[in-house]
Amino acid sequence: MHQQGLTDEALLALFRDERTKEKAFSLIVSKYKEKLYWHIRRLVVVHEDADDVLQNVYIKMWKGLEHFREESKLYTWLYRIATNESITFLHKQQKARIVDLGDTSDLQNSVKADPYFDASKLEWKLQLAIQTLPEQQRLVFCLRYFDEMPYNEISEILRVSTGSLKASYHHAAKKIEDYLLHH
Repeated sequence: MHQQGLTDEALLALFRDERTKEKAFSLIVSKYKEKLYWHIRRLVVVHEDADDVLQNVYIKMWKGLEHFREESKLYTWLYRIATNESITFLHKQQKARIVDLGDTSDLQNSVKADPYFDASKLEWKLQLAIQTLPEQQRLVFCLRYFDEMPYNEISEILRVSTGSLKASYHHAAKKIEDYLLHH
């Protein structure tokens, strides 16, 4: 049983069968782990933190898949869980440090602390720029730019109107452009 070629609907059907439930879960994890990891990583920045958040996502997936009603696509549901878990993690970090989430210097320092950080490379400047954005703009920008997700799907994940998302993305892109030009 390989996830290759299996639709989300087929994977969910396998999950609902007690005989294939664990295998189906493994296949779902395998299918989405890389996308979910990078989505989370772009939000929480540090690899170890992204791994921790991803483990929480898997726990929520395991508990929630049985009740998943397929009113949205499976990956939309998974991204919503990953986004919410990332936000929860960032808020817990914020409370632990008693720092305003709007203060992005800690996130920027996390980017700079990465062993692969090279300030001369555009990809790192982009990451630094992203970390200066307010939370909502950072979420929208990452989902749209990196995951190339359509606004209607981002709307399902974040539960925000598409008009608001388009405005957030536009403002985020402008701030990133300004950051890249001046840093």
